[in-house]
Amino acid sequence: MTTTDVRPSDVEAAERPNRAKAQDRLFLGVTRASAALVVLVLLGILVSLVIDALPAFGNFGLAFLWNERWSPAKDIFGAAAPIYGTLVTSVIAMVIGVPVSFGIAIFLTELCPPMLRRPIGIAIELLAGIPSIIYGLWGFFVLAPFMQTTVQPALIATLGHVPGLSLLFSGAPYGIGLLTAGIVLAIMVLPFITSITRDVFNTVPVMLRESAYGLGMTTWEVTRHIVIPYTRRALVGGVMLGLGRALGETMAVTFVIGNSHRIAASLLSPATTISASIANEFSEATSGLYTSSLVALGLILFVITFTVLALAKWMLGRVETH
Repeated sequence: MTTTDVRPSDVEAAERPNRAKAQDRLFLGVTRASAALVVLVLLGILVSLVIDALPAFGNFGLAFLWNERWSPAKDIFGAAAPIYGTLVTSVIAMVIGVPVSFGIAIFLTELCPPMLRRPIGIAIELLAGIPSIIYGLWGFFVLAPFMQTTVQPALIATLGHVPGLSLLFSGAPYGIGLLTAGIVLAIMVLPFITSITRDVFNTVPVMLRESAYGLGMTTWEVTRHIVIPYTRRALVGGVMLGLGRALGETMAVTFVIGNSHRIAASLLSPATTISASIANEFSEATSGLYTSSLVALGLILFVITFTVLALAKWMLGRVETH
């Protein structure tokens, strides 16, 4: 066959595999570069935080982590109070938000009428789209006065006299404080945990549910002995994702926590968190040590949040492989 006998279609058919291989190589290169870019950005943020935080750790050492005193006028800084406030408010948010989220998810997947399932689900998801500053304003103007006039006086009058709980519910009813911030955070993490929990519950095979009901189990027994054990690892992962959201929240907490650099046992007392301290004071940092201390707080929050989210991702990965 001469060159004049080769048809254009034959040439195109011969070139198609080479073109497909070139496209695959280009696609593979772009995806690898995208993945590498994410890792580089993450490492870049970590390195920049470490470099800027070195003066603070060099001046105060590891004692920076457990020193409570925070005095910008004397260039004395300690991260204990912000760390304490961050952890306590997050724990309060989880104690309140997790049971409510699980209850909503169980209702949507097991008990809710089909015609109401979608509207309620959309309403829950819409909570995730509300800006955090709106939650902060609502907490300051609505929740905090209600806490000051109703909830906190009732807690002081009742639990404030119970041995062992008196320390947690003592003091004056300021309205703002650790408990108020924890409640606001609980409302903010609720849609995230609820959405994950609902989707995880929907992955339980229908055969398991029908078999359990066929054996005479009630809805509570099916949920407790079938649904929750089947999805327990994913549930823990969803809770930890919500915890990561609570740890890093800034504006909503800043409005209602009181922004006080001190550690108090009472949940009604004003306090501060890492993110709130940075947001409030970064523009006022006049000395290099002051700025470095705030960056060191950011580094601590980065490590805490990254650890929580990485652990959650690992747990979710284990669920997918089983």
